Amino acid sequence: MNPLKIEFCGEWYDVEHPNDFHVGRESDLVIDDNPYLHRRFLRIYEEFGMWWLGNVGNLLAATVSDATGQVQAWLAPGARLPIVFPQLNVLFSAGSTTYEFAIHAAEDYYASSAMADSVAGSTTIAPVPLTSSQRLLIVALAEHILRQSSPGRGEIPTSAEAARRLHWSITTFNRKLDNVCEKLDKIGVAGLRGGKGNLATNRRLRLVEYAVATRLVSQEDLYLIDRNDEAHQDPASA
Repeated sequence: MNPLKIEFCGEWYDVEHPNDFHVGRESDLVIDDNPYLHRRFLRIYEEFGMWWLGNVGNLLAATVSDATGQVQAWLAPGARLPIVFPQLNVLFSAGSTTYEFAIHAAEDYYASSAMADSVAGSTTIAPVPLTSSQRLLIVALAEHILRQSSPGRGEIPTSAEAARRLHWSITTFNRKLDNVCEKLDKIGVAGLRGGKGNLATNRRLRLVEYAVATRLVSQEDLYLIDRNDEAHQDPASA
């Protein structure tokens, strides 16, 4: 078995046959001392001649995607999947913090084709069409993640914090959040439907995980935040 390499916060870790590798609060890869994070959350191990990623926690789920964002899965507690792409991006949230790390493999069992380049200014490349305000909302929620130069960690703002960042009222923010979550829920994105046991905090975190993993938003969209700030700038202070 060829070894794997794990990238997190600019640091690299090796996973070699026949050893298992755990990710969590007290593991081979110590993500954080976040009390909401399992001591052992994810397990990378060998079986049937392949490397696998398994969720050995009992509460948290992870969003997993290939490097292009075209293939995405939600890894619930007890689930596992084979590592079949040369790069696998893993995102998950604990408390108000979202974490991301990358798994790099030598094998490429199912090569995923790169997404076609879009015409400058076009947004049709996205898996689901978004209005400009919906895209801006997602960028505001994912801003700390998108500004990272390598996979790591980022705080997800509360609804009130995100509303202030966007110069919106909390009513406007919640209405637009409802709309974008409903749109994604209709195309089968799990974890966004409101209801008992699914608080707004969890919905925001899941939205960020999905949007970043599938490249629904990227660093190239950060200009939307700056443009929105300029639009709301007080002329007297300009």
